[in-house]
Amino acid sequence: MAVTDEKAAAVAAPARRRRPRMPRSTFGRHALLALAGLVAVTAVLELTSPFVNFQFATMAYYAIAAVGLTVLTGLNGQISLGHGALMAVGAYTTALLTATEALPLLVVMLAAAVVTVAVGALVGLAAARLHGPYLAGATLALAVAVPALAIYFDEVLGGEQGLRVDAPEVPAWFADAVYFLSANDAGTEKYLAYLGWATLIVVMVLLANLGAGRVGRVWRAVRDDEVAAELAGIRLGRVRVLAFVVSAACAGLAGAVLGVVVRLAAPTGFSIVLSLGLLTAVVVGGLGSLPGALLGSAILVFLPPAARDLGIAAGLDDTRAAQLAPLVYGVVLVLVILLAPSGVAGLIRKLTSRRTR
Repeated sequence: MAVTDEKAAAVAAPARRRRPRMPRSTFGRHALLALAGLVAVTAVLELTSPFVNFQFATMAYYAIAAVGLTVLTGLNGQISLGHGALMAVGAYTTALLTATEALPLLVVMLAAAVVTVAVGALVGLAAARLHGPYLAGATLALAVAVPALAIYFDEVLGGEQGLRVDAPEVPAWFADAVYFLSANDAGTEKYLAYLGWATLIVVMVLLANLGAGRVGRVWRAVRDDEVAAELAGIRLGRVRVLAFVVSAACAGLAGAVLGVVVRLAAPTGFSIVLSLGLLTAVVVGGLGSLPGALLGSAILVFLPPAARDLGIAAGLDDTRAAQLAPLVYGVVLVLVILLAPSGVAGLIRKLTSRRTR
């Protein structure tokens, strides 16, 4: 009997040794994953062209807003169609501060997040009393009203032309570090891509720890059953406002990154299409999943250009090829909803679990 146990232990030992060792603490695991993500992003940005760097910078600010919307919609169950308006608050704050004050870019981005949090808190107080389609309608009104305010106060906010955002200078230490790592020059597009992805990684680590803790459990309890949560002593209004504030902070940071990447804060850039695109990215990626929001943002950014290039390669002119892009994106959205209701992230988890079993 002892010999059999020793043989079983000897067979199981290599399997145990092959398992990767992860830190026991939640923050340690998330920090390790963030470090791996930073290494992967560095490798991609150093091996791609400036245009691809610009696309990754675009994906970064979409993903920052999408992970914030994931907290609000996926974890807390509040549907928002006004996150494009909150991004506009962050972008216009960035444009005003960079035009009037010689402040460091990090300070400007934090100020944009603080201003957007104040706006989000006001909206969240009103939205805490609304549910379902009424909440969606209220946030839709916000998405329509904020660009109109920019046109109304044209002397301060630039009207339809918007406000220009000066591109930040590439720091000398950043250029030296890039040249030391890859022997490449550090252009503005690459610097902005690194800035956006560094912000995204920090935001994802903070939200992942928040979602894995007590606050995240309370959000999910309110989402799943409001009556049971209230009977358990949870204050529904306070929980909803907190979720809206956290999501608004992410939208403000995303708007700040958008402003410095696009170098413009204009009403046309924050229409209802932006809000719907963010919600679509969250649904396609996987509702309630932070990695899913990242995948949905990648689809939102890279799929339309790829569809347009395929249309041109098939013999279509530029106009028809451009019209093909939203069609392909709509088809992908319908297929994901029908074939993978839990999104791309849920489909990947399902396939991975089957392979593991």
